[in-house]
Amino acid sequence: MFCFFLLVYCLSGATSSDVLSRHRRAWSTDSFEIEEGHPGPFPYVLGKVDIARQYGIYFKLYGEGVDEEPMGVISIDKDSGTLYVHKAVDYEERKKLELIFEARKMDDSLDTRLRIEVFIKDINDNPPRFERNLYETNVDQEHTQGSSLLQAHANDLDQSGTLNSTFHYEIKSVSPNISDTEFFIDEPGEISFKGCLNHEVAEKFTIVVEAKDHGDIISLSSSTTVVIHIRDGNNHLPIISGQTGTGKVKELATGVSPLRLHVTDKDTPHTSAWRARYTVHGDEGEHFRIVTDLDTNDGILTVVKPLDFEKGAQRELLISVENEAPYYSCNVKERTSSGLWKVDTIKGHDPSGAAEPDSVQVTIEVEDNNDPPQFTVTTKKVVVEENAPVGTWVDKVTAVDPDSSHVRDFVYKIGNDSAGWVIVNPHTGDITMIKTPDRESPHVVNDLYTILVYAVDNGNPPMTGTATLHIHVTDQNDNVPKPRVDSLDVCVSDAPTTTNIMASDPDDVPYGGPFTFELLGNVEGKWSLNPAYGDTAGLVKEPSVYAGHHTIHLKISDMQGAFGVYNLSVAACDCTERPNCYKKQNAGANLGLYALCIIVFSLLLLLFVLLMAFSISRTREFIAMQPSDCAEATLLRSNIEAPGENVQIVLMIPDLIMETPANEYNNPSIFHCPPAEMQNTFLMKDMNQSFIHSHYGNFRRENLPQYSNAGNQFQSTWNPPISTNYDGTYQFEDMGAMNFQTQNFNCGMESDTLGLLQKLDLLQKQEGDFDCEPHIYAEQRDSDSTSELEPISISEEGSFQDTLEDLGPKFYQLAAVYSPEKQD
Repeated sequence: MFCFFLLVYCLSGATSSDVLSRHRRAWSTDSFEIEEGHPGPFPYVLGKVDIARQYGIYFKLYGEGVDEEPMGVISIDKDSGTLYVHKAVDYEERKKLELIFEARKMDDSLDTRLRIEVFIKDINDNPPRFERNLYETNVDQEHTQGSSLLQAHANDLDQSGTLNSTFHYEIKSVSPNISDTEFFIDEPGEISFKGCLNHEVAEKFTIVVEAKDHGDIISLSSSTTVVIHIRDGNNHLPIISGQTGTGKVKELATGVSPLRLHVTDKDTPHTSAWRARYTVHGDEGEHFRIVTDLDTNDGILTVVKPLDFEKGAQRELLISVENEAPYYSCNVKERTSSGLWKVDTIKGHDPSGAAEPDSVQVTIEVEDNNDPPQFTVTTKKVVVEENAPVGTWVDKVTAVDPDSSHVRDFVYKIGNDSAGWVIVNPHTGDITMIKTPDRESPHVVNDLYTILVYAVDNGNPPMTGTATLHIHVTDQNDNVPKPRVDSLDVCVSDAPTTTNIMASDPDDVPYGGPFTFELLGNVEGKWSLNPAYGDTAGLVKEPSVYAGHHTIHLKISDMQGAFGVYNLSVAACDCTERPNCYKKQNAGANLGLYALCIIVFSLLLLLFVLLMAFSISRTREFIAMQPSDCAEATLLRSNIEAPGENVQIVLMIPDLIMETPANEYNNPSIFHCPPAEMQNTFLMKDMNQSFIHSHYGNFRRENLPQYSNAGNQFQSTWNPPISTNYDGTYQFEDMGAMNFQTQNFNCGMESDTLGLLQKLDLLQKQEGDFDCEPHIYAEQRDSDSTSELEPISISEEGSFQDTLEDLGPKFYQLAAVYSPEKQD
């Protein structure tokens, strides 16, 4: 404070020079102290900052405790500089407050700036507090005295290093309070004990621990509760109290329990201190095992290995029992005033015999039973040559009856002979071959053929002994090498190409590979082998070999010269198109029956459709339609085929211009139709031309076919002139010059085409009227619906050619019905 007033005095007496002005604005520090938890009343004066000036100034204060947390603790009188405290502060929250003090002139310019620190003075307002209100732990009763049980830790929030934050621990109470156990606590809060812990005396202890500080004015404290649970130990050994069971075991029996031992134990049930653990002594053959029943703690003796009556009719056993947890006892001998007490402890077995496990002697009786015959050698290996003849002696097995009380008869039998190679003499045990042994048989594994031989006695029930015989089959060269495949493929190219031929021989060394390959026949310049020795040969195709299928004759020999000759099918093809031509060609052979049926059915269906289409296009069945009111004309069957635009309309006109006697011409009864192949000549008319043309060439009257009726058969004398440079556009020179002579012929059925010729003849001569009305005819294959053809209106005026042109498009549709297929 003296420095502060000295500073204020120097500042008030300084001149207004620039140096002094800068000195007044330099930082200075002052400090104040507030007692924590001041009771008030508020506000009270903390102190005053006095700066004397000859000119007017005012004061400002900001920082912690003013406009920063904790706000509203301190304020300043701007005129006098007096500091006021408005509320209590807590040392545990903040140890000091840092503020900035400023003195400013009336023009708000800075005159003086000070840093002020307000320290909070601690008082003893916090007791030491434990981290938890309750501590709890479990310890074994075998816990050694002096070792820590747990730590109860406390903290004091008062100023560190002062009496207010210094405290000590003290045990205030222990329940139950027993003479053999005393608890204590050290400064870190570690709780320990002296003496012994005994679950049967006290299952748990409840301890109240206090922490008290050393405040100079007032001392504060707090407490916590510690609960220590004592786990039961093996204070009592199990005692065998009795046994049950027959104590008898049949010879060769296993899994049976002839005896059960009972024990008593005063320790807590179903704990490691109570649960018994049994041990069998004197079991030299390890025939017995004893286990603990977890519910009753009984010991169950079980036979795990067959007993032999001939080796002893009784078994003497010693069975002892102890607990899973080792035995423990603790007794206090002397209680000293300082340090740990003197105690006697026993843990585990006591050499003095005080903690010796209980035991009992038991006798197990073995009852005689029929023993199976025993082979002198249970596993044996013999050697037999491959392809040994039938009747070859293999070996002899021997068994004996181990029963000492009576010897039983027994016979030998083959128990397992997968290929049926051997037979055994039931009385002597001699084994002979009844089939030729084959080393390559699938029943031979690693050159060994294994059989089982039984010896069966006549006891009740009969008993069986078993022996295993391994027959080693030595190899012979009874197989020739063979190629892995019988067909392969090779690429066609301008250079030699090679494909591999792999061979195999089931015989072993030295009767197998490597092999020698050789080509037979005339293969010069066509085929060769490179290499020709080894497990795989390279078949080389020369460029002269054409694409296709070839057969080569291949000889393969083993190391001993045994060989085989094979015909290999080789497919040569262009590998750029088919990477594997052989597989492509044989792909069809791999089709299943189902896929093959589908293909055949599809082909048949396609053939049927093609036949139907050909029949419809080449054959048209024309059914004569009888007119109702026109006796002289023959109606034409017609269909509307809906031709497109700019198509050629084909009109079918029978070749009926013939030389016929007058009396026969007018006599329908003797007139016969010409042959079918001569009935139609195809005439065409383009819709954009004025007349009709034929693919037979230019028609003249003299060029028409001449028919004669000889023997009721038509004879044609017409050879139509056909141009060699036919272009399909030949025309009649003069349609009007043609004289159509028609007659209603009866050829088994009316000719539709004759009716059309009659119409044309009448039109040409312009004679007569039609007495019948035009008719609408049904479309092809649709007799129930009417045709879209309109009635044909024929005028008696004009030329024949004009009349044809006036018939209109419906006439062309009618003509199109008789159009033949396009001729190529």
